[in-house]
Amino acid sequence: MGCPGFLFACCVLLLLVASTASAAKIVEHTFYVQNLTVNKLCKSQVITAVNDSLPGPTIHVREGDTLIVHVFNKSPYNLTIHWHGVFQKLSCWADGPNMATQCPVRPGNKYTYKFRIIKQEGTLWWHAHVSWLRATVYGALIIRPRAGSSYPFPKPYKEVPIIFGEWWNANVMDVENQALATGGAPNISDAYTINGWPGDLYPCSKNQMYKLKVEPGKTYLLRIINAALNNQLFYKIANHKMTVVATDACYTKPYVTDVVVTAPGQTVDVLLTADQPVGSYYMAARAYASAAGAPFDNTTTRGVVVYDGAPSSAMPLMPALPAFNDTPTAHKFFTNITGLVGGPHWNPVPRKVDHKMFVTIGLGLEVCPANTTCQGPNGTKFSASMNNESFVLPTSLSVLQAFFFNVGGVYTTDFPAKPPIQFDYTNASINNNLPLFFAPKGTKVTRLKFNSTVEIIFQNTAFIAVENHPMHLHGFDFHVLAQGFGNFNPATDRKKLNFINPQMRNTIGVPVGGWAVIRFRANNPGVWLMHCHLDVHLPWGLASAFVVENGPTPGTTLPPPPADLPQC
Repeated sequence: MGCPGFLFACCVLLLLVASTASAAKIVEHTFYVQNLTVNKLCKSQVITAVNDSLPGPTIHVREGDTLIVHVFNKSPYNLTIHWHGVFQKLSCWADGPNMATQCPVRPGNKYTYKFRIIKQEGTLWWHAHVSWLRATVYGALIIRPRAGSSYPFPKPYKEVPIIFGEWWNANVMDVENQALATGGAPNISDAYTINGWPGDLYPCSKNQMYKLKVEPGKTYLLRIINAALNNQLFYKIANHKMTVVATDACYTKPYVTDVVVTAPGQTVDVLLTADQPVGSYYMAARAYASAAGAPFDNTTTRGVVVYDGAPSSAMPLMPALPAFNDTPTAHKFFTNITGLVGGPHWNPVPRKVDHKMFVTIGLGLEVCPANTTCQGPNGTKFSASMNNESFVLPTSLSVLQAFFFNVGGVYTTDFPAKPPIQFDYTNASINNNLPLFFAPKGTKVTRLKFNSTVEIIFQNTAFIAVENHPMHLHGFDFHVLAQGFGNFNPATDRKKLNFINPQMRNTIGVPVGGWAVIRFRANNPGVWLMHCHLDVHLPWGLASAFVVENGPTPGTTLPPPPADLPQC
């Protein structure tokens, strides 16, 4: 009598396994990366692009899917692709940062990136992670809930990527190489773009403007990505409010705002309801420039929201954008967002900390080589550092290969957990202390035990200039426990830590002349870069990395590299 019941139970189990397997799919794409000639701002320009498009292709997956992307490098430059914000659980070989997890894909060669997307949904993106190639090599990576699951907010009528870019009337590789050769700051960009279009405020661009057509009364999910190289951006839509529902592919408590602020690397999902009178309304973005006195691109990109039924002759309304240096507006946006406790993939804050770090971040100087003229301050070269260590990527072997195969001489594990000396970090008078400017160069990383909890207090410094630095951590999301201005004061500022519903991110804009406290669990073996996402600062040395050891089981151990991993 028991057998039929047993067989029934087995059938149910098999059906459950089959339905789970069918829910997760393999999504496959091919990227051909090569030269593309485009016309912008009255000029014909050769750029590096993916599949002849700018931005590159949008990738759509569901949580649990496996993504396979075959990358053929037909460009004249070394190339890697980083899947920004993807955890890469047990697939660190696919993370993509040049010389951190792989050697570059040489011109004429190819590499296949393969990884599962686990316990993540929302808006992420992909971009080149070699030099400044990501100025034109980027695109959206949209992760929807598994089949049968839903968003933790009302289903929108449509979903729309809004990708901010930055444009130079020049070869961006030449712009970067010239700056690195002279030691000076690179030339600023000539324009910003929305979905590849600069908008009608730029020369020869009247018809190069992004248009979003909407139906009255409908709600749209805007997936906003800041893919600009070196600028944080304010974004507004005339007469419309937006409801933030996610940041960096982490759901948030709904937050209503009329302005969105994004740092390079960050994403923000907002709900936009077409609830205004039928007409046309500009969307516009321009810089949030936090470094006083530093040159920046002060132009404005704009697109237009056009209601169905609006007369073609209607002059769109223009939003009033914040001032370039409106730090209070930026700080209000960054700090008012909270996590969606109990929502999909929410993780409570780990309370026990195993590894505490106090990390100063800021600019510095490097001595000009002999018989060379340098264009940095007082004949020096610009540099940057964390805890007075200026990071240099290896050249012969990636850090991950050196870690996995136990090769010495590539990196050291003595990155300091605190600065070598304490000082008045955000006081401009420190600029009189010349020895502090010149941080030593090296490849110093932090080694972590598997599953250890890390707390980092990022502390801005006032060397050369105070500035909001967007710090990006590969391989993990982190809880943002608190942010503030001035020097972090443990006696008073620890009381401000939010352990209940902090926002989760992979990129945090550390307030200008201020600090931020983050916490994450190192539950993913591999090498994970941590760096400023203002690309001008990365080659100067504003970076470091974590080497996370394997766990105790095969399911917590990094597998060997794929056979086609590029060789140096």
